[in-house]
Amino acid sequence: MRIPAIKAATHASPAALGLALLGLSCGAVATMTVSGALCRRFGSGRILVAAGTLLSLALLLPPLARSAPWLGLGLVAFGVGYGCVNVSMNSIAVDVVAALRRPVMPSFHAAWSLGGLAGAGLGGLLAPHLAPLPHLAIASLLGLAVTVVCGRMLLAHPLTAPPAAQAAGAGEPNGRPGRPRSGAGTRPGSPPGVRAQAWRVVGLFGLIALCSAYAEGAIGDWGALHLRQDLGAGPGLAAAGYAAFALAEACGRLAGSWLLSRLGQTMVLVAGGLTACAGMLAAALAPVVFVALAGFALTGLGVANMFPAAMTRAGLLAGPYGVAVASTLGYGGFLLGPPAIGFLASSAGLGTGLTTVSALALAAAALAFLAGS
Repeated sequence: MRIPAIKAATHASPAALGLALLGLSCGAVATMTVSGALCRRFGSGRILVAAGTLLSLALLLPPLARSAPWLGLGLVAFGVGYGCVNVSMNSIAVDVVAALRRPVMPSFHAAWSLGGLAGAGLGGLLAPHLAPLPHLAIASLLGLAVTVVCGRMLLAHPLTAPPAAQAAGAGEPNGRPGRPRSGAGTRPGSPPGVRAQAWRVVGLFGLIALCSAYAEGAIGDWGALHLRQDLGAGPGLAAAGYAAFALAEACGRLAGSWLLSRLGQTMVLVAGGLTACAGMLAAALAPVVFVALAGFALTGLGVANMFPAAMTRAGLLAGPYGVAVASTLGYGGFLLGPPAIGFLASSAGLGTGLTTVSALALAAAALAFLAGS
C-alpha cells in the first residue's frame, strides 16, 4: 500500500524496486529453513517474542531508506522477522491443537486473514493523511504492544502438549485424535528421529501448502488486473476481487474446525481443492465481472483450510522442523505464483495464466487423497 510513496522516496526504477522487494522473500525463506532448529533449541515462545520484536521494528526501515539498496537491506530484516514469526507461531499453534486434541488450527489462520483485511482497511484510511514513516510507526508500536502482552503470557505459561496428544493426527489421516500407529513417528527431539514415512507425509502437506499459497499470491498480484484489463471493471470493482477471495477464505477458516471434526481432513482438503479448481476456472474464463468475483470467492473457500491443515499435520509429525519445511514450501508457492503467471500472461494472456491456479488446486486435491490413503 505504501510502496508507491517509498519508491518515490528511494528514486528506485521498477527493476531496482523489484530487486529490493526480493530481499523480503530471500530473508523469509532463508530464515524459515533454520527456524525449526531455533524453536527446538530455545523454545517456540522465546523465538516468537524475539521475532515479533524484530518484525515490528523492521517496519520502520523501508520508510527511512533513501536508496534501493538500503530498502532491500531493510526488507531483508523484515523478511527474517516474518520467517521466524511464521514458523514459531505455527509451532505453538500445533502444540495447542495437540493439547486440545481438536482441529482448531483453521481458527488461528482465520484470525490472520481477518487481520490482513483489517490492516488493509485501516491502512487505506490512514494512507491519504499520513506519510509512510508515521503510518508505519503506528503499526510498529501496535506490533510491539501485542508482542509484549502476548509474549508475557507465552513465556509465563509455556505449553507442552501431552505425549498422547502429540501423536494425535500422526496416525489418523482425517486429522481427528486417535491412536498413533507404530513407526508413524511422534514429535521427535531431532529430525533424524522422524521416520521416513512421516517425512514423506510432511513433504506431501508442504506441497499442498505450496498450491494454496500459489493461489493467494496469484490472486493478490493479478486478480485486480484481470478484472480491469480483461473484463473492463472500474478501479473500485477491480480491487474487490482480492477482497472477495480473502473474505471467503476467512469465512472458510472460521468454519474449518467444525468441518474437519465432522468430515475429516482428507474429505475437506479434496473437496476444497475441487472447489478452488472450479472457482478459479470460472474467475479466469468468466465473460462478466460478477461471475469472476464469484469465482474468486469460491477459490477462497476452497483453499481456506489447506495451509492450516498442512501446518498442523507437519507439526504433529515432525515438530517445528516439520512446520519449517511446510512453511518454506508454502512460501515458495507464494513467490512462484506471480512471476509464473506474468510469464504466461505475456505469451498466452492473463486469463490463461490464471488457470494454472486451477491446475494446482486440482493437484492439491490429489495430494490430499494420497496423504490420506
